[in-house]
Amino acid sequence: MPDPIVFTPPRGMRDFYPEDMALRNTIFEAWIAAARRFGFEQYDACVVESLDLLKRKGGEEIVDQIYTFKDKSDRDLALRAEMTPTLARMIVARQNELAFPIKWFTVAQCFRYERMTRGRKREHYQWNLDIVGEPSVMAEAEVIATAVQALRLLGLNPDDVRVHVNSREVLADILIKLGIPRDHHAATFLALDKRGKLPDEEISALLKLNGLDQTHIDSVFTLLKIKTLDELKATLGEPTPALERLLAFFELMKSYGAADMITFDISVIRGLGYYTGIVFEGFDTAHSLRAIFGGGRYDNLLSDIGGKPATAVGLGFGDVVIAELLADKGILPPASPQRDVAVAFMDDAQRLAALQITRTLRESGVNVDIGLHPEKPKNFFGRAGKGGFRRAILIGPDDLTRGTVRIKTLADRTETEMSLTALPS
Repeated sequence: MPDPIVFTPPRGMRDFYPEDMALRNTIFEAWIAAARRFGFEQYDACVVESLDLLKRKGGEEIVDQIYTFKDKSDRDLALRAEMTPTLARMIVARQNELAFPIKWFTVAQCFRYERMTRGRKREHYQWNLDIVGEPSVMAEAEVIATAVQALRLLGLNPDDVRVHVNSREVLADILIKLGIPRDHHAATFLALDKRGKLPDEEISALLKLNGLDQTHIDSVFTLLKIKTLDELKATLGEPTPALERLLAFFELMKSYGAADMITFDISVIRGLGYYTGIVFEGFDTAHSLRAIFGGGRYDNLLSDIGGKPATAVGLGFGDVVIAELLADKGILPPASPQRDVAVAFMDDAQRLAALQITRTLRESGVNVDIGLHPEKPKNFFGRAGKGGFRRAILIGPDDLTRGTVRIKTLADRTETEMSLTALPS
């Protein structure tokens, strides 16, 4: 006897019933509106990628973290885990034709096979913003200001969310000053990025494995106590180009009107090795959730996959954590958003009239749902109320005789009688 059918989605995946789509659409609409307001162009791509491309960006270990498979021609493929490698591939394919800098965005479904926690699933939608070909910190400022705009459209403010900003270049300058050679920096960043997820003793062990002696390890932990830009400047002593870029970024955010959402945070490192400059992560102010979004400057990825060198800044903003935060704040959209008009008919004799009314309203820009079979008043108005409609029109024999319809406003149960010719208004 076959096993019973399981009616839940695979572990870590999601179904979206109509009531779930209300929240998803609210998030997507804020993302898209913010991106378009800031002049980003939308793109999309196939959900299946070459495994080799993903290995070039994430290393061989990426295979254990994603969904991989072979197709019928024995090619190694994978479901995309993020959009950055795909974006790089698309740009390199037309690098000689594109006018730089480019500003692109997408809302893409991504898949990653990993342990689930609150705010992390094995499937999610991610809003990606990327500016490619712009070396100045205007690129970082524009990307972060766009994300801030989306947060505001969702009803969030500085009391709810802050964007934590740091610079890997500045960290590298400090490590050099501490006497730590550059060939130890990548592993040091990777170890420090685990802080908060692992106890400091384990971080120290990782740094020791990287070849750092105890004096250097102590110095690394000391630098993480820096809290302000002034303390950062004092630690470096003389300003470096990297520090000047970071300070310029914070000045720019004042002009964007977003300085109240931005904070310096030396602990933001971003573990991915391809980041080269300013990095950032958005967190709820209570730090009760994972990062809402993250990103930074990555200046080598295009050349790493065979393209011409090009500077780039990108941001990835997932739908799972922001949905958790909106729920925590009590600012979720209605589970059943109101719809405009429901139309129905009592007998087959009124079917064509109901269809004509429906067509007239739809051509006037009104969203209309029409009943598909004759209905009694009690059934129809009960269905319309549960369906979240603002108004309801039930066509009966007397309406055709008079040449009028009665429009019921469901919120207060009031009725308005109107001639069929005046209905579109």
